[in-house]
Amino acid sequence: MSHPNIILWSDANFFSPYVMSVYVALSEKGLPFTLKRIDLARDEHHERAYGEISLTRRVPTLQVDDFLLSESSAIAEYLEDSFPAPEYERLYPRDRQKRARARELQAWLRSDFMPLRQQRPTDVLFAGARLAPLDDAGKASAQALIAAAERLLPAGQQNLFGEWTIADTDFAVMLNRLVLHGDAVPQRIADYAHFQWQRASVQLWLAESARLA
Repeated sequence: MSHPNIILWSDANFFSPYVMSVYVALSEKGLPFTLKRIDLARDEHHERAYGEISLTRRVPTLQVDDFLLSESSAIAEYLEDSFPAPEYERLYPRDRQKRARARELQAWLRSDFMPLRQQRPTDVLFAGARLAPLDDAGKASAQALIAAAERLLPAGQQNLFGEWTIADTDFAVMLNRLVLHGDAVPQRIADYAHFQWQRASVQLWLAESARLA
């Protein structure tokens, strides 16, 4: 089977949860791809060369032959449409309402929880950082996240929708900002986040980060 030429543009340290989401999506689909790094600390994403690649001048950007696309959730939907099941692994639930719920969750995770992202940055996920206790805003953000997990995760299940989806990986990223830091999280939610972290595609991403540590 021939595949298109695929390039994933990543941050230089492999610390971006949004690049991670696309990396996992590509790995789950079984699509060969090349990684290219952009050094955000040196503002390479603001240089003209990258501006010609990325509309948003952010990472990730996906290049499939001559087509270029940024924003991780848009990329996941493009991959799902372009490389559909059953030939390729599903990224979203089969059921229409569950697909909508997965996309709702993805959008919310990307647009909210700023105090949690600031106080538990991805250094916690990928470099084992230990930081100060959460302030009131951070605690409120964490409580909202945990309440959502308790509502969305069915009892006795290890995936949100009865089957793995890319929303599970995205949700686990946010939850593990707390779990891996040792913050208080209900055990079944912590178990869910740990379970998602063991998925082969996630472990491949963690290995990319570890090589640069």
